[in-house]
Amino acid sequence: MSALSMTDRRILEKHFQMEGGYVLKFSDRTFGEFVFEAVDRDIHHEKYTAGGTSKANKVRTFWKIESDYMVGKLILALVDYEATLNLTPDAEAKARAEKCRHIATGLLAGGPSLSPLKEHAKVLNANHLAEQIRRLEASVESDPSLAIGTAKELIETCCKTILAERGKPVTGTPDVSTLTKETLRELKLVPEGIPEAARGADVIKRLLSNLGTIGNGLAELRGLYGTGHGKDGSSKGLSARHAKLAVGAASTLAVFLFETHRETK
Repeated sequence: MSALSMTDRRILEKHFQMEGGYVLKFSDRTFGEFVFEAVDRDIHHEKYTAGGTSKANKVRTFWKIESDYMVGKLILALVDYEATLNLTPDAEAKARAEKCRHIATGLLAGGPSLSPLKEHAKVLNANHLAEQIRRLEASVESDPSLAIGTAKELIETCCKTILAERGKPVTGTPDVSTLTKETLRELKLVPEGIPEAARGADVIKRLLSNLGTIGNGLAELRGLYGTGHGKDGSSKGLSARHAKLAVGAASTLAVFLFETHRETK
């Protein structure tokens, strides 16, 4: 559920001309295409029709049930699109557009950006990785336990993908710690591989050592709070901010490993 206030909603609805059930000048078809391209969601899915079947009502439901990140991303895309329709906005329209951008960036700041990971998934044609990214975006606000569990799985997928690309596919079922160490070794990122003469060698070694522990930390967090293990019926999970920490850490490590893989392959 997004954190949009009633005031924010009024500003957005006016700017996107949502009176009468419309959204800007979109038809049902073009709006479906636009939303799918912007946020990879089917706006005409039945889950968005709880408040009505008009385009405006579907957007209102989208704002209500989707995460801050997803809502902010769609709002920003709509603001950019509206600017192409109104090439000579008056002062009021300019001020309103700026407010809408501010609302969107505020929502986006609340969650990790997974866009860099998406690009790697496209380049590698990694459908499973792309599915995990979609699951993270959808769950980081609404289902923190699922996001935490998926963040750990993301590291495993990242390592397995890189090792397979380098002709060293994984056999058996190694844990995330083993996978991470093997990937760091294959990419020549192990701390002992940094020459002492390199400027900042000690700092680099510490950072690499810390990177190697992200997978372990996520695995432990998943065991305590994430999906994948049965828990006491009265147990309480973590909040969205903890999920954002887990997803952000996993994303940072995965992007670093993928970029190193591409540059040194």
